[in-house]
Amino acid sequence: MGGDEKRPFDLKGFLCVAEKGKTSWKYQANHNVFSQGDPADSVFYIESGKVKVTVLSEQGKEAVIAMLGAGDICGEQCLSGQATRTAAATTMGECTVIRIEKAIIDRLLHDEPAFADWLIAYLLDRNVHIESDLIDQLFNSTEKRLARLLLNLANFGNKGMPEPIVPMINQETMAEMIGTTRSRVNFFMNKFRLQGFIEYSGHLKVHSSLLSVLLAEQSGLES
Repeated sequence: MGGDEKRPFDLKGFLCVAEKGKTSWKYQANHNVFSQGDPADSVFYIESGKVKVTVLSEQGKEAVIAMLGAGDICGEQCLSGQATRTAAATTMGECTVIRIEKAIIDRLLHDEPAFADWLIAYLLDRNVHIESDLIDQLFNSTEKRLARLLLNLANFGNKGMPEPIVPMINQETMAEMIGTTRSRVNFFMNKFRLQGFIEYSGHLKVHSSLLSVLLAEQSGLES
């Protein structure tokens, strides 16, 4: 009976095994992990640090579409047959990133059901977050969108442990992520600071009390 039990995929064990087609890289801030238009031939696992995913339009306008952290993957679109990257990934600070060639991922999906289960669960969870971001963008106020972004960056409400101190992200990037202007972000950042929800001096510290912004607005909507 015990031999029939489904074993969980040992992701850390897999990442620690050296093999051809899998390499670990340490990057400083503002380093391109991959660029838009590059060949889509690998997936990247973020072991530590944060990575910003952006898209550049033909008119030269850049949009931030995701902010990823430790335990996330990026570049997974290559698994659907995408030949070139449609987005770019850039480090936000010191990062350790593991590059895994598409051929290795394809083999694992075929030979290792536990890995396939892990990847499907991860991608479904990512899809839920994308839908939540879209709903947030369509229906919520600028104040609530900014509060949610800050809480997500600090890992509140996610599976991992909260990380109240996050790398300083400029207000222009925040504005791009929530679809507003830098001046509006500046207004609410100052408001949050005065209310004691956040602190920033070289690094940004997010307190769990910032959740009250989301809860207060939710109560107002229900009323």
